[in-house]
Amino acid sequence: MKHHRSLLSLAIIFLVSISISSCHRSQAAKRYPFTGRIISIDAGKQSAMIDGDNIPGFMDAMVMEYKVKPEKTLTQLAPGDAISADVVVVGADKNEDSIPEYWLENVKVTAHGKQPPATLADAFHTPSPGEEVPDFAFTNQSGKRISLHEFRGKVLLVTFIYTRCPFPDFCPRMSGNFNEIYKQLSTNPSIADADLLSISFDPGHDTPEILRDYGFSVAHTKDQALFQRWQFAAPSAAELPKIADFFALTVTPENGLITHNLSTSVVGPDGKIVKWYHGGDWQVSDLIKDAAAARSQK
Repeated sequence: MKHHRSLLSLAIIFLVSISISSCHRSQAAKRYPFTGRIISIDAGKQSAMIDGDNIPGFMDAMVMEYKVKPEKTLTQLAPGDAISADVVVVGADKNEDSIPEYWLENVKVTAHGKQPPATLADAFHTPSPGEEVPDFAFTNQSGKRISLHEFRGKVLLVTFIYTRCPFPDFCPRMSGNFNEIYKQLSTNPSIADADLLSISFDPGHDTPEILRDYGFSVAHTKDQALFQRWQFAAPSAAELPKIADFFALTVTPENGLITHNLSTSVVGPDGKIVKWYHGGDWQVSDLIKDAAAARSQK
């Protein structure tokens, strides 16, 4: 009998644990009503680039990528369509260290686009493979004026950040990924001649001194040699809109913070776009693979 009672007790504990875990997951998921307009669809990534309206309590109006569930919903959407949906956010509790995930469910088309899809897509510039990158200029962490043409002959990996970004799935994640690449620069032949450039879109705050300290922080070093291969820079406020437009970056100041999307590019030795990533779903291995492909074309 004692043996049976022990088994029964264990079973009860197990079931209670599952119930608590299930309840926790349910509480962690939050839903927000969403409206926006489809810009483009990426069936391979099961996602869509959407010009979203303000989501009270979650996000300001901005253009960004959303995964769409279930996947078959994408076949019912087209660029130019106005939609309504639910944004599902999991792991957004600020007291937890987990990185939040989000996607769209219950997507419904509220109005079909009146313009041809290409017209709408062209209105929102996205860097295309083979497109030459303008010679944008910046001030780096050492107070030195640099320009993108200085990187000709090398593979350049470019991402956008601002040092005050509080969201772990945005700028900190991009900087963490770049640090993983930086640590491989001297050992991985695929990126032996690659440089990294983290561009701040907060030039009013991110001075050379702040960018230098931020670089040391994300790279976990105080060695000045860091900046020989990985630079941190900011454009002038006047030049920022042109740079943001080319790299499909949206930047909206809001109550001391900045609402923004993510934009990361691989630029070949010829100064042309090799690959552009919107959002933060890319992996370190993706950029290393792209850099190797660009290097082989020299």
